[in-house]
Amino acid sequence: MSVKIRLQRHGKKGKPFFHIVAADARSPRDGKFIERIGSYNPNTNPATIVLDTDKAVTWLFNGAQPTDTARAILSYKGVLYKAHLNKGVKKGALTQEQADAKFNAWLDSKDAKIQAKRDGLSSAKEGALAEQLKAERAVNEARIAARAAADAAAHAEANPVVEEEVVAEEVVVAEEAPAVEEAPAAEEAPVAEAPAADEAPAAE
Repeated sequence: MSVKIRLQRHGKKGKPFFHIVAADARSPRDGKFIERIGSYNPNTNPATIVLDTDKAVTWLFNGAQPTDTARAILSYKGVLYKAHLNKGVKKGALTQEQADAKFNAWLDSKDAKIQAKRDGLSSAKEGALAEQLKAERAVNEARIAARAAADAAAHAEANPVVEEEVVAEEVVVAEEAPAVEEAPAAEEAPVAEAPAADEAPAAE
């Protein structure tokens, strides 16, 4: 019986989630399997991979053949490198302690690269969010300025009409108000000239 290390699809449409399994090569993709050794979630960035390294190495030593995608995942998680080191230990080229030290150093460098990628994605996301907020702020300021300009124009259009009406009313009031006539000066009564006492009436 030939054994394959492959992916078994789960999850809903458009959101796949895979189990990494060791299964009989004759079994359907999502059918029976011998052992589940991990999971793979491509919906996150970077992808989330949970893998039992020791079980994967054991299956490789027992002759299991990974599919192309499974091989890429095993390489990414260092399973193939650990299997290579274990072959060196088996041949006597290096000790188990040396193999473990090399593998741990490789894991540290790999984790540093993954963390750097996560930090880069996080900073890029924050930068994009800051740019979006800046653009929204600029749009809001432009909208406020346009509204203020429209209000000022409307106010400027309304004010001259009001002033003209007020001036017209003042003119009408000025025209309607009767002119104040000066009080007539007191007429002096004509003073009759009294006949002179000395003068006698003329004789007829």
